[in-house]
Amino acid sequence: QVELVESGGGLVQPGGSLRLSCLASGSGLSIYYMGWYRQAPGKQREFIARISSGGTRNYADSVKGRFTISGDNAKKTVYLQMSSLKPEDTAVYYCHADVHVAGAGPGRDNYWGQGTQVTVSS
Repeated sequence: QVELVESGGGLVQPGGSLRLSCLASGSGLSIYYMGWYRQAPGKQREFIARISSGGTRNYADSVKGRFTISGDNAKKTVYLQMSSLKPEDTAVYYCHADVHVAGAGPGRDNYWGQGTQVTVSS
């Protein structure tokens, strides 16, 4: 069983910063990508950023230059450093992992965290 646990959300003023963390747990995990999505009220879940096990990073245009994703393979943890936050960044942020689980067959599976609320408001 794979579990993703996020932390670090909260309330921040416009222009402020927050750091989100996500820890993946479970035995026999081979992580291909870990990343972040977000969902604002009334909107679809959207891709924010991801990092591969080799360190390749991808970002949505809306966060480039403001958000930085990093990871620690040994700790199976991914971080999202968010700076210059705007009210439109307000959303529930979800951790995502693309993994292979030993003994679960040859394919890869997607897992999601429970989400952490980020609110940007004065």
